[in-house]
Amino acid sequence: MSPASIRRRMLFISNGHGEDWIAAAIAARLPKGLEVDAYPMIGAGNAYTGVCPIVGPRATLASEGWRNVKGSLRRDLANGGLMTIPPALKFLRQVRGRYGRVVVVGDMTGVVAAFATGLRDLTYLDVYKTGAARLYSAAERFFIKRSCKTVFCRSDGLADMLVQAGIDARSAGNVMMDTIPSGDYDAQSRRSRQRAVTLLPGSRALTAESFGLQIEALRALPAELMPDVFLAVAGGINVEELAKKTGLRRTHMLSAESGDLGELSDGKMTVHMARGNALGNLLAASDLVLSQAGTATVQALGMGRPAITFINPRDRRSRFDDEQKLFDAARIVVPAEAGAVSTALANLLRDDEERRRLGNVGRQRIGGPGAVQAILDCITPRD
Repeated sequence: MSPASIRRRMLFISNGHGEDWIAAAIAARLPKGLEVDAYPMIGAGNAYTGVCPIVGPRATLASEGWRNVKGSLRRDLANGGLMTIPPALKFLRQVRGRYGRVVVVGDMTGVVAAFATGLRDLTYLDVYKTGAARLYSAAERFFIKRSCKTVFCRSDGLADMLVQAGIDARSAGNVMMDTIPSGDYDAQSRRSRQRAVTLLPGSRALTAESFGLQIEALRALPAELMPDVFLAVAGGINVEELAKKTGLRRTHMLSAESGDLGELSDGKMTVHMARGNALGNLLAASDLVLSQAGTATVQALGMGRPAITFINPRDRRSRFDDEQKLFDAARIVVPAEAGAVSTALANLLRDDEERRRLGNVGRQRIGGPGAVQAILDCITPRD
């Protein structure tokens, strides 16, 4: 393969559902004529469908790499998680020298794997650290300095820390706010009540359990407060399992919209379901979210939609607390009890002024868009 050909080839490495969507959104904005591949380290990588080819071995973990739950790493290892590592490392060794640019999106997992397999001069989009709590450790700075050419951080403080270590690091805005997916789904036309709520139960093993509690909380609302209800269905989530968990029945009367997944209903409550690639449509039509998600929570808060979340006894409190330092009052945290969730939801549905106040807090804490153009300018080859 000639040097000129290699220069026009690019590989995105991502390690999570939200990270896949961010990487896919950036890849979709690249100029025509580039040969772009994606390696989603965990999961099916559905976000890349129609954007670019998926390469590398597929790996499935119960946690999908989600480390906010206590013992998730131990359970992954006990269920064969170690067996996913050799194929991943073998693939990364094989692609050395085949791509002119390698872009890692996520936490340090992709960076460490690249370092271990000899990949260098990475462009790293750190969408994990917030800058509001834990900064880069000495070990993280070691791996970044030796494997990354340029790093895009979520805060000036994080970028400054890496710059002081001699690393080209930049803070150009919150890339999560540049890459909120919007699809073919008219959420606004489905509105019939005064308020609307989007449910974000997550994309991992606890999704059905979280969704069940969210529905139970909605059922406890007074009839006059019942909002329109939307559900963003992440790739790989079994809708039938969600229906079974809640006693809702799935309707298969679909519109012609590609993002439409039908409805779940019990005759009193209707949940309008859309694919995850219509998240932006749902948030734009909603007043707040019930969220156990990761990236989608950040995007909802950044759009000015307050979030109500419950803390599960299985949650890893250190990471949860780190996130809360960033989210501040914009994310309301309650016990994992339907009554507590319902009370918090009722309070916000009743109080327009408080929703606006918390929405402004979220926008300020998360920050606005602007990173994508800086990233594209950095990674696009110059002829």
